[in-house]
Amino acid sequence: MDRCRPMLLSDHLRRAETPTLSIGYAELGPADGPAVLLLHGWPYDIHTYAEVAPLLAAGGHRVIVPYQRGFGSTRFRDSTTLRNGQQAVLALDVAALMDALGIETATLGGADWGARAACCVAALWPERCTAVVPVSGYLISSQAAGAVPLSPGAEQTWWYQYYFATERGRRGYAQHRRAFAQLIWQTASPRWPFDEAVFARSASALDNQDHAAIVVHNYRWRLGLAEGDPRLDDLEARLAATPPITVPAISLEGDANGAPHPDPTAYAGRFVGPYEHRTLSGGIGHNLPQEAPEAFAAAIVTATQWGKTKKALK
Repeated sequence: MDRCRPMLLSDHLRRAETPTLSIGYAELGPADGPAVLLLHGWPYDIHTYAEVAPLLAAGGHRVIVPYQRGFGSTRFRDSTTLRNGQQAVLALDVAALMDALGIETATLGGADWGARAACCVAALWPERCTAVVPVSGYLISSQAAGAVPLSPGAEQTWWYQYYFATERGRRGYAQHRRAFAQLIWQTASPRWPFDEAVFARSASALDNQDHAAIVVHNYRWRLGLAEGDPRLDDLEARLAATPPITVPAISLEGDANGAPHPDPTAYAGRFVGPYEHRTLSGGIGHNLPQEAPEAFAAAIVTATQWGKTKKALK
């Protein structure tokens, strides 16, 4: 593939209806291929996988790349629904999309919010997950964990989490979301030479009418400053117990990730099935699938094969 002209996944958009959302998603590859769901984070969009998706599709995978709630063409079906960004609801969105598309099981790959959602699905409903490939590993957390003070240096890297906790931050992000996103891209991936065209392609997804509300709720909920949906309390309690992930997994990390992230040794024990960690060299930052698409796609292929082998042995 010409690295100077990555695919526009937005040219391959479809729509799926779930009980809560009308989800915009790109689909590539054969309909009967092994399913792979690729989940983006904040402040990114489906073009995190602009090169990963066609690589996997060319290898025979059915590749689904959805816009998260609050991004791109995904919309709430009911104007009264809580604009909620807590981890359990992002996992439910994935499961609901799979149901809507008739996908029983899939390999889940994710970065940032997408990695957290992928891990949550794998932990809560392993029967739906062939394998999982999360950037920065096991990201399942809880409000209790979010309340634990960190070192001053670590706290500084979370500056935007505290900014969003204020009314000034809510208004500021709503007003300056593109400039905010570009700053995060630069600090989280300090050695990634993305250009204005690449950024603009993804930044348009932040214009979603619910985007600011979802982002602010996500970070306020983590700090215990916003209520979640009480119907999700049981799921959040299960996630707060940091359940092990039993499906095959490959975690990835870049050697120049400028965003807050755990050390791989801190989470390796949470993966109790076939597991491998890979740290990528060469200045790879937080948006790893877009910065190192071949390596990410290779991990998806390997983990999927592990999942098929595990299933065949049962």
